[in-house]
Amino acid sequence: MRLKRLKAGDRELAKVLFSVMAEVFEEDSEELSDGYIDRLLGREDFWAIAAFVDNDIVGGLTAHTLPMTRAEYSEIFIYDIAVRSDHQRQGIGRRLIEELRTQAAGMGIRELFVPADNEDVHALDFYRALGGEAAPVTIFTFTDDFE
Repeated sequence: MRLKRLKAGDRELAKVLFSVMAEVFEEDSEELSDGYIDRLLGREDFWAIAAFVDNDIVGGLTAHTLPMTRAEYSEIFIYDIAVRSDHQRQGIGRRLIEELRTQAAGMGIRELFVPADNEDVHALDFYRALGGEAAPVTIFTFTDDFE
């Protein structure tokens, strides 16, 4: 298995990664335009790390670097991490998180955080096994219904 942070020029790999992630989460997804993907991959504050077995993308993660305002540093918000069911329980998710942590540390980023649904016991157990500490937080979502 190998890992790669996708950057500008990796559009086709990103399309596959995003498709794999939607499939793992059983979510509908729309096709992203080439320009959108190119802009996303061109951002230094966007992370897309793909996990390959042979030449197949079997999982990955997406994350965003957030600059803080109480001191001059950043934190990373892990938005999604997914591994195809036929490759789960093989350490791929762990390696993805470790890779992100290693690359982030190289940039001076010392804190990462990830939301997990309370009902998703598998995710909760996974993050705890990696040494993550749960924080009691409620996330509010706002949609475009601003009437």
